[in-house]
Amino acid sequence: MFHSVLLPMSLLAAPVGETVQWAQLSIQQRVIIRVPSVRKGKAPARITPDSGQAWDEKKGPRCVALRSIRAASIVVHNGVDLILADQHRYRARLEKGCDAAGFYSGFYVEPDSDGSLCSGRDELQARSGTSCAIDSFKRLVAAEPDD
Repeated sequence: MFHSVLLPMSLLAAPVGETVQWAQLSIQQRVIIRVPSVRKGKAPARITPDSGQAWDEKKGPRCVALRSIRAASIVVHNGVDLILADQHRYRARLEKGCDAAGFYSGFYVEPDSDGSLCSGRDELQARSGTSCAIDSFKRLVAAEPDD
């Protein structure tokens, strides 16, 4: 968010014949949210690592509320699994050519004013500087074991 305002040097009117001096004040605000990755033995409270769990992808939403994301996990080469506060999972499929391995230590997100992370609009930023756009979200459900 960037705001620029012109302010008179004096809030009182200048006497007739004197010039008024103006100054520009710029205010810049930047908020970045860090999402940690889940690692075996170092998982945040109530969140468990994948431990070999198989997932089926279903149609997902266009956006996910940032406040609900608790951790991330790398399970596939072209996506980052998001673990939500309610234990639901969504896979953020990355744009073509992006490798999820760059996000092994988590990622950063610059939130939009709506507080959501959206496909087709937002991108994930790795600590290494890599940045990948989110192509789509898939809802993950535990795969049924084959008997």
